[in-house]
Amino acid sequence: MKNFSTFIGMDVHKETIAVATAGKHGAPRYYGEIANTAEALTKLIKKVVPTGGRAVFCYEAGPCGYGVHRQITDMGHRCDVVAPSLIPKKPGDRVKTDRRDAVTLVRLLRAEELTAVWIPDQQQEAMRDLSRIREDLKSMERCARQRLSGFLLRNKKVYAGQSNWTQAHFRWLERIIFDSPIQQIVFQEYVDVVKHLQGRVASVQQEMMKALAGWSLGVVVEALMALRGVNLVTAMTIVAEIGDMSRFESPRQLMAYLGLVPSEDSSGKQQKRGGITKTGNGHVRRVLVESSWSYRMPARKTAHLRRKAGKASEAVQAIAWKAQKRLCSRYWHLTQKGKLKVQACTAVARELAGFIWAISREVMGKNNTPVVKVA
Repeated sequence: MKNFSTFIGMDVHKETIAVATAGKHGAPRYYGEIANTAEALTKLIKKVVPTGGRAVFCYEAGPCGYGVHRQITDMGHRCDVVAPSLIPKKPGDRVKTDRRDAVTLVRLLRAEELTAVWIPDQQQEAMRDLSRIREDLKSMERCARQRLSGFLLRNKKVYAGQSNWTQAHFRWLERIIFDSPIQQIVFQEYVDVVKHLQGRVASVQQEMMKALAGWSLGVVVEALMALRGVNLVTAMTIVAEIGDMSRFESPRQLMAYLGLVPSEDSSGKQQKRGGITKTGNGHVRRVLVESSWSYRMPARKTAHLRRKAGKASEAVQAIAWKAQKRLCSRYWHLTQKGKLKVQACTAVARELAGFIWAISREVMGKNNTPVVKVA
């Protein structure tokens, strides 16, 4: 921060932005409140930044997105979007206002006490939105299925087949007739909602396949599909959420970023470790834990895995096979020691993140550029 002469902290909201400024020395000063518009922000920058001076801005990551960041960087200034959970706070400070938040941000920014988050570009953010709408629709579909199942159970309509939501199960639903016409209408509405949401999920997955062809990180998605338990949706979720994996210098950093490392509360000679921290990106953590359940079975190269890994290089396939042998053995070893299955799968998910990091580095190289192999 030595090269900057002006520091600006902003508490960004939907309609307003509270602004505080500071120089290299002296106490921070509250500037005031401006409208959250491009025109007002441009006017602010011209007023608080001296001609020829270098300024650095900051604000908390939140629902307002990265529009403010992109506008400030396009004007030639630095802007940090900081992680709210990593902002230092005094335990006894119980007063919170927009003014105090802005002053606190600029003071911590000048002291280099803030942690900036990684900012995706517009294409990366669009792919992230696409993967998240699929996740949201899938959650809505699960809720609709649960409500339909609950309605049928209350009315003593129980399916005798092996698996629900298969073609056989839907054929059974079509044969259900209620004595009450009102209940028949309610039942049909529930079924229509489930089918509608299934169609929306399938439509979004088709859009994901189309978007993959024009995505710069599509090669990483295709490479990750060589891993057992990682399909197209899982791979796209991982890459869309994490983005540039070259920013992680080691697999341990990626594991910690995903909240898959154990928490710790040690003091002196006493060491106490607890469950995983669950910090960072919960979307990737969820799909990794789901994928880890596939490693309960013995390691083997099935025809399905060969088809998935068809577009991956031999080096990536070797990493995927090494991962499968390691993680299947790891799950068996942990369960034999008496660990719960959910604990073993969490440990497998943590190591799976390390193999994902290795495959990404193999495909993109250390400089995050696609590695072109000459035949």
